[in-house]
Amino acid sequence: MSQTTASTTSMPNPYATGLLGKRTPWYVLIGVIVVVAIGFWLIGQADGGDVNIVGVVLVSAIIYMITIYVLSLLIEGSRKAKDRLVTALVGSAFVVALLPLISLLFTVITKGAARFDIEFFTYSMRNIVGEGGGIVHAVVGTLLMTLTAAIISVPIGLLAAIYLVEYGRGPLARSITFFVDVMTGIPSIVAGLFAYSVFAIFFGPGIKLGIAGAIALSVLMIPIVVRSCEDMLKLVPNELREASYALGVPKWLTVMKVVLPTSIAGIMTGVTLAIARVIGETAPLLVAAGFTNNLNYNLFEGRMQSLPVLVYNQYVSQGSVPQHYIDRAWAGALTLILIVMLLNLIARLIAKYFAPKTGR
Repeated sequence: MSQTTASTTSMPNPYATGLLGKRTPWYVLIGVIVVVAIGFWLIGQADGGDVNIVGVVLVSAIIYMITIYVLSLLIEGSRKAKDRLVTALVGSAFVVALLPLISLLFTVITKGAARFDIEFFTYSMRNIVGEGGGIVHAVVGTLLMTLTAAIISVPIGLLAAIYLVEYGRGPLARSITFFVDVMTGIPSIVAGLFAYSVFAIFFGPGIKLGIAGAIALSVLMIPIVVRSCEDMLKLVPNELREASYALGVPKWLTVMKVVLPTSIAGIMTGVTLAIARVIGETAPLLVAAGFTNNLNYNLFEGRMQSLPVLVYNQYVSQGSVPQHYIDRAWAGALTLILIVMLLNLIARLIAKYFAPKTGR
């Protein structure tokens, strides 16, 4: 019995022969990337330039597809080789789609790190002509205007979404949906011109205020909040509403106690993403809020700087030493990207921890 068992266990598995190992494609990919990166680095050293990260990724993807296909064809046969080629092609297509993002992040991080220091986040641009200065006035202005826009937009957008899902019927609901769709596609400069014209009627032409910039951002933010909240409210099962009505709970209380708590995670995620969407707008703030080098905490008095407008001004209005202005522009862009990334992470955490628990 033991001899039979030993002979059975020692027999080779016919399905394990002629196959690549599970980690072999990863080893091939890493090896290709290393070789291509070294080649691009040598070319860059010869030409006196930097390593082209986009070229490294693109060339590595092409060489990997050829290598893994040939290797699989020699060992596994044509059928498995075609399967690996298609798999590599799909993965390479995904990587190529990410190339603009990879290139953007690589460029902004490498060029923005030059001024990413304590002074940059504790000083403003007041009385700064050349080297030095910071963006504290722009960060404060961005946070104040974005927070004010959220305070204006979230109640309006949420109430509009509740009306469309729970109460809206007939021509009025269709009209609101139509105008929300139209507002979603309007250019951002139109929102800035609208806010500027409203304040120009009361305070005269040439008025630039932080509150005007906040209203311009709220015009862009409201349709995003309406759409995201509407989608989240529609996901609430009707059975929950019907169970509440069966217990004699009125409709408004059902919305407050059943519908909103069930969809709160999606609503908060949509609001956070809407804030991340408008925080990088430049044109409406340039028109409505203007720009200044001073630190301003008052939304209702004087011009107010924002991060996107500061990046724009630093890049187009370079002084006697352009490199100082370019460094500040790249560092400001890096700060803005980090803020947007932080908001997206917050949205994901909200969706994870505030989602209703379905387990028993």
